[in-house]
Amino acid sequence: MTNMDALTIPAAGGVDSTALIIGDFSNGNDGIVLKGVDSLEGIKGQSVNLVELSVSHYMLARGLETVGLTERDIRVVNTSDADMVAISTTPSVTAIATWNPLLNEILSQDSMNLVFDSSKIPGEIIDLLVVNTDTLNQHPELGKALVGAWYETLAMMQEGAETATTARTAMAEASGTDLAGYEAQLASTLMFYSPQEAVEFALSETLPNTMQKVAEFSFAHGLLGDGAPDAGYIGIQTPSAIVGNPDYVQLRFDPSVMQLAADNEL
Repeated sequence: MTNMDALTIPAAGGVDSTALIIGDFSNGNDGIVLKGVDSLEGIKGQSVNLVELSVSHYMLARGLETVGLTERDIRVVNTSDADMVAISTTPSVTAIATWNPLLNEILSQDSMNLVFDSSKIPGEIIDLLVVNTDTLNQHPELGKALVGAWYETLAMMQEGAETATTARTAMAEASGTDLAGYEAQLASTLMFYSPQEAVEFALSETLPNTMQKVAEFSFAHGLLGDGAPDAGYIGIQTPSAIVGNPDYVQLRFDPSVMQLAADNEL
C-alpha cells in the first residue's frame, strides 16, 4: 500500500498501523499526460481524468503547485483505472493523470505528451508493507518473517538471468502485465533492493516532510475522517520526527526489522 493509503485508510480509520517495509518509491511510474499540449501550464481550464483521491490525484496537486496552479484551475473527472486507456482515445478527453502500465500505453498514442511525472517529486509516492501495530507487538516473529521473505524475493529478482527472469515474469503476471511491461515499471521505480538503503530513507528528514505534504492533501480532500479538525489530527511517527498529533499516533515508520536484515540478524 502507498504511504497515502496507509494514512487515509487504516490510520484514519482508527487502526494503529506500522510501516514495516519501505519497498520503493515512484520515480516516473505516475504521470500527467496532455493531448496536443507539451507543457503542464497548458492544463489550466481542462478536465483531468484520474482516479479521484488516489496517488494520481496527489501527484496532480503537487504538479499544479510547480506551475503556480491549484485544483481550482482544473476540473477533476473521476475515472476508473480500468477505463483509462479506452477513454484516452476519445476526442473530448485531453488530460489524464495515471500510473503504469496504463501510463506507458497511453503515451504510445499519437499527440500524447508527458508533461509531469513522479520523478519530479522523488520519494513522495512510497510503497509500503503495513501491519497492524498491536498484532506486530504481540507477534514480533511475524515482522521478521515478512521482512525476511521480502528481501529473499528481491534477491531472486537480482540473481542470475534465469532466476531473475522467472521471478519477474511471475510478478508481471500477478500485476496484470507481461515481462516487458513489468520491466518498464521497474525502470521508473526506485527500488530499495538493499535493506540499508530503505533504513537510510526512513531515517532521513525527507520522510516527515513528505508525510506532512500527504497529510495536508488528505485533510483538504476529507480523507482524514469527518472529525479531523486539521491536517495534524493524526500523528505520524518517523525515526526523525513526529508529524501531527504526538498524543494520537496512528501511523508509525519502524525500520528496526529492516535494520536486522541489513545486519544479517534475521
